[in-house]
Amino acid sequence: MFTSKAVILRMLSRFRHIPSSSSACGKASCSRLVLGIETSCDDTGAAVIDETGLILGESLHSQKEVHLRTGGIIPTVAQQLHREHIAHVVREAMERSGVNPSQLSAVATTVKPGLALSLGIGLEFSQKFVRDHNKPFIPIHHMEAHALTVRMLQPVAFPFLVLLISGGHSLLAVARGVNDFLLLGQTLDEAPGDTLDKVARRLSLIKHPQCSTLSGGQAIELLAKDGDRRKFPFKTPMGQHYDCCFSFAGLRNQVTMTIMKKEAEEGIQQGTLLSCVNDIAAATQHTVASHLAKRTHRAILFCKANGLLQSCHPTLVVSGGVASNQYIRKALMFITEATGLNLLCPPAKFCTDNGVMIAWNGVERLREGTGILPHNVDVSYEPKAPLGVDIMTEVKAAAIRVPSVKLRITD
Repeated sequence: MFTSKAVILRMLSRFRHIPSSSSACGKASCSRLVLGIETSCDDTGAAVIDETGLILGESLHSQKEVHLRTGGIIPTVAQQLHREHIAHVVREAMERSGVNPSQLSAVATTVKPGLALSLGIGLEFSQKFVRDHNKPFIPIHHMEAHALTVRMLQPVAFPFLVLLISGGHSLLAVARGVNDFLLLGQTLDEAPGDTLDKVARRLSLIKHPQCSTLSGGQAIELLAKDGDRRKFPFKTPMGQHYDCCFSFAGLRNQVTMTIMKKEAEEGIQQGTLLSCVNDIAAATQHTVASHLAKRTHRAILFCKANGLLQSCHPTLVVSGGVASNQYIRKALMFITEATGLNLLCPPAKFCTDNGVMIAWNGVERLREGTGILPHNVDVSYEPKAPLGVDIMTEVKAAAIRVPSVKLRITD
């Protein structure tokens, strides 16, 4: 079931993209068009879509290779790279779409949350653009955009449960409307993508011949396929906390201590690849997946007990960069099958940061007539911004105990 849904979503994403050679002029007269701009972290993205979700043109500049060389994202470096590329990225997306600025109905831009220096570049460019072309401006919450992306690809009715997992975020929420969310839980320290990246750096996976061009999370997923997770039974975090919040810092400490122990046993210095690197990768990935699955399971039970999801065909949407990890998707599939939910994940290209999801969020808000500002209104970016109404206290008070579900995942 899971594989077929993923395949269908990938097919839909291809069918919904208009080749750059196609003219958008005819569509511009009968459909509202939105330019989306994304610079919340280390990807400079832009896209033009119409109100049906057709992608008329898009462009993306990734900073991954630069940050791999520096061992992580340095905010000032990310800011400079955004500054150098944003004009070209937006111009390329517009040219590929065949749309003139005069044909746009609005410009949507990520303004929260994210790296302050990165957000500032996108906001500054966007505000100048809308003022130059006298266009409405739609400020976008980055996590709201991730949550709604799947609705661009297929009909998904509100309300639905959403798990958003990335390098900077980890949260569970009920999406009740375009800008109506109930926050069930969030990370108390670091995000899963950050944990996987830091473990990969501590393991020096960039020196591994198969991983030199991969992000930390991608390297962990690749090596884990040939590893035995049972050799390092890391403890799943927060086992005695009956809420829907996450914590990954303790797991990372467990892994770090194990790496130090194995380095001493093998007589090697930090920076040298361990012989058991595949096993550590597999155990780390499994523990992250197990933690995400258990907290999501509790969220599902809480939602069912309180009538927060549709009675027929309730849905879990998983998005964000870490959602492209296939092992984690399979772990979540065990939970949705056990609880009767429909699992939906956007294709990998729409899980990571991109201009398309921002443009689509703009379309959704344009339809609702909410959050649309005149071109001359000053907007501030917000590096930290919660999503929706916080009901985490109510979730914790419910103290729901989750039945055991065996995650027998095979690659």
